[in-house]
Amino acid sequence: ASPGENGTDLGGRSGREFTDVRINPDSNVFDMLGDHIARQQHSGRKVLITAMSQGSLERLEHVMREHGMTGLGAIENKADLEKLDGNIIALGVLELERGFESETLTVISEQDILGQRLSHAAKRRIRPENFIAEASSLHQGDLVVHVEHGIARYDGLEAIDVGGAPHDCLRLIYGGNDKLFLPVENIELISRYGSEMAGVQLDRLGGAAWQARKAKMKERIRGMADELIKVAAARKLRKAAKIVSLDGSYDEFCALFPFEETDDQRSAIEDVMADLASGQSADRLICGDVGFGKTEVALRAAFVSVMSGKQVAIVVPTTLLCRQHFLNFAQRFADLPIRVEQISRLVPARQVKEIKDGMKSGVVDIIIGTHALLARDVGFRDLGLLVVDEEQHFGVAHKEKLKKIKSDVHVITLTATPIPRTLQMALTGVREMSIIATPPVDRLAVRTFIMPFDPVIIREAILRERFRGGQTFYVCPRIKDLGDIATRLTELVPEISFIIAHGRMAPSDLEDAIGAFYEGNFDVLLSTNIIESGIDMPDVNTMIIHRSDMFGLSQLYQLRGRVGRSKIRAYAYLTLPQRKKLTPAAEKRLEVMQTLDNLGAGFSLASHDLDIRGAGNLLGDEQSGHIHEVGIELYRQMLEEAVAEARGLDGGPGVDEEWSPQIGIGMAVLIPDHYIADLNVRMELYRRLSGLQNKNEIEAFAAELIDRFGSLPQEVENLLEIVAVKQLSRRAGVAKVDAGPKGAVISFHNDDFANPAGLVQFI
Repeated sequence: ASPGENGTDLGGRSGREFTDVRINPDSNVFDMLGDHIARQQHSGRKVLITAMSQGSLERLEHVMREHGMTGLGAIENKADLEKLDGNIIALGVLELERGFESETLTVISEQDILGQRLSHAAKRRIRPENFIAEASSLHQGDLVVHVEHGIARYDGLEAIDVGGAPHDCLRLIYGGNDKLFLPVENIELISRYGSEMAGVQLDRLGGAAWQARKAKMKERIRGMADELIKVAAARKLRKAAKIVSLDGSYDEFCALFPFEETDDQRSAIEDVMADLASGQSADRLICGDVGFGKTEVALRAAFVSVMSGKQVAIVVPTTLLCRQHFLNFAQRFADLPIRVEQISRLVPARQVKEIKDGMKSGVVDIIIGTHALLARDVGFRDLGLLVVDEEQHFGVAHKEKLKKIKSDVHVITLTATPIPRTLQMALTGVREMSIIATPPVDRLAVRTFIMPFDPVIIREAILRERFRGGQTFYVCPRIKDLGDIATRLTELVPEISFIIAHGRMAPSDLEDAIGAFYEGNFDVLLSTNIIESGIDMPDVNTMIIHRSDMFGLSQLYQLRGRVGRSKIRAYAYLTLPQRKKLTPAAEKRLEVMQTLDNLGAGFSLASHDLDIRGAGNLLGDEQSGHIHEVGIELYRQMLEEAVAEARGLDGGPGVDEEWSPQIGIGMAVLIPDHYIADLNVRMELYRRLSGLQNKNEIEAFAAELIDRFGSLPQEVENLLEIVAVKQLSRRAGVAKVDAGPKGAVISFHNDDFANPAGLVQFI
């Protein structure tokens, strides 16, 4: 075809692909690349290496230098290429899948060298603090906490006549049916109480009980914050080895990852690398959903640590997860002089003894194990990194043992659903946290059905999965249920084969059962929730959970995460006993499961869990917390401020100074329903509006409204103006402004003004 007006005919033909070299274990693709480039330059052609992004180009450049290629030069455009000397290897970012050769030029693409990459569209980043805001939007009937007046019930929005003009207010109902109307621009004075509403008493307006309760809570929180800071400070002062990545070998190791890292994954890896290189003992929580690539973060951290001469220990809650991690790590480290071992009850005692000796002498570099790693006779020659996987499964006693191991080593905790306490510590800045919220390429959310047990649907689900070439997990809460279900399955679906697995089986039998199912010899694995942690079987895409009301929220979530780990749509059926009434908490759990069907919901799930159960005492093993006295959001806010105060930071306005100027201008102030009809959207916007800090944020907010809903009505313009005046008043210490046609009345906060002389002069 002739080139178009803007095209250039380079007279090219397909270039060299290095597939044959990649699949040959005895040759290195970069050595062959070097030879190929030398031949091309010798025959008088210029050579250009292209990559899809700046990051991957830099990595390629690193590895090429490691393999002795010199004279590398970056180019921006075609003119740069033409100016370049023939002995220089040009490097450029160009979205080219395959390279080509012409009379004067050889182009080699990143894919030619490394093989195909899987890619995906970038998503917006979600900041941790916004997660909580999203999980805590207000609905009519919710309990809320007003900073001044205590616990009330939110009863909807009402436009009230203020100075002859409508003004949107929140109607709050207090004890004795007293009502309080809160102007929408002061919405930041209230926070959600939490989901657990049973037995909560509404406060009386003007009563002293709330202030007393708040003051007592504040004292307790202050003590707790001091303790937390001591723990965190002691860790900050402890030195740990500086672990730095050796660029070339590290880049080669990263190139073995067959997917493109998601943005969140990349930033989590960068965070961890910065922690390891800091020289202070790191303690980072990596919160990523089931199957979002947390293991890759651990793999890279382990690689860097071992290459720096340190040992790595990975502690996991179950034998099956231990086996899986072991296979994963062994495969990735296969070509490297690194010894990976596992300790669990699946490993014979004699071998375990050899491994423990190897750990003490330092011949074992990476050890993966269950609680067995916490035994007294386990020692290390030079432990540098401890990775704790699925931390929510470890009991308090195990965690205490972990703390003893981890005094001067780096710690990374991986979890999909952090237990409320850990989440709380991360949110208050006591622990570092990275969130991986972007799903991998082509991942589909799991369709979830909650229903009474129905034999017809169960039969259909199992057979449909079998017809599309997949397998099914059938999970029961107790071992004693397995027999009944096995009999039922034989009657219901006689044409399928199934195998049983549970934790009380002999280790070798369990290993054989899981292995046989993994290899596809059976259609259904009938098991207890032993499969909850980390089993990765891409062919299993249907899950049936028997008596789902008997599982906890994070258990249900983890179980559901075992399916849908490939590009195929997965289905989860949560069955309930027929004609049996559920407890309110079980109902709430299942409701949350039904709503959290989007990808990456593990974090919001932990926030819901924090909501349903409370955060517990952050220092000890007391689970459901002080939260019930003041509600979850206010508790978190008080704790954050106390922690900042204990650190000696200025935490901004404390809860004491939590006042909000009231502005009355005798004009309509609201978002009218003809502009935005959906009440929940209006509430969410009011809530965001109250958090705006400066003029730029208000302008950006206005631009977003125009973009989403069209040009602003006068009432909304007034609302934005009032928010701006409110910010200025707050800075100037003005508590109230009442303005009308004849003038304005201004009152100061606590009847106090910082610069009286200036004020007199102004008047």
